[in-house]
Amino acid sequence: MAELETTDVREVVRERYAAAATAAAGDRDASCCGSDAAVITDEQRDVFGSALYEDGERAELPDAARLASLGCGNPTAVADLHEGETVLDLGSGGGIDVLLSARRVGPSGKAYGLDMTDEMLELARANQAEAGVENVEFVKGTIEEIPLPDDSVDVIISNCVINLSGDKDQVLREAARVLRPGGRFAVSDVVADPDMDEATRRDMQQWTGCIAGALTREEFERGLIGAGFEAVEIRETHRVHEQAASAIVRARIPA
Repeated sequence: MAELETTDVREVVRERYAAAATAAAGDRDASCCGSDAAVITDEQRDVFGSALYEDGERAELPDAARLASLGCGNPTAVADLHEGETVLDLGSGGGIDVLLSARRVGPSGKAYGLDMTDEMLELARANQAEAGVENVEFVKGTIEEIPLPDDSVDVIISNCVINLSGDKDQVLREAARVLRPGGRFAVSDVVADPDMDEATRRDMQQWTGCIAGALTREEFERGLIGAGFEAVEIRETHRVHEQAASAIVRARIPA
């Protein structure tokens, strides 16, 4: 996989996430997957953000969690979570998917949210307190170096975040490391068309807008298999750009 300098990408993404957290805290619909501002545009509402969740799910959560929803899908709807499981959300943002997951796994389970941005972690913890959900822990770190032990998680979810990494092979290796045998990977992410033009690929603004850094279907599948996953399934759900689509990506660690 061709990657940009990881630290350069990370700092630009961190700035965008911080701005998005500030927007959500100020009662505005945040966007990290737009090409410009931290506030979602009318054109983006159908393909990014809280509109991709059911009305009942949105009603369960604080307004700030909904406003900080930055993703391109609804991974909790496809992760098939069970009572007692441990879930990790990579790039948890304002915490919408963590809070929904925590309720699905119940008091005997646990949901971790991993984020590198102080502003997002502060917002997520405030949302957790308002929602009154106790079986949640938000931790600071990067998705390239997950601060959890080996074989400690049953399910990994993520919502339009892996495409933002400058080293996606490392992200997938880390996901495989922390998953228990038989563990499941169920994420929503942007998948690039094979013929995405080089100008788009080189555009940092498009990268932080969730488009330029996206893997193709073949690259994603190859990366997952190389990291030790099996039963890889990649299914497009809707178009988010003329050269990219949102997709559900599932795989598992051999039992």
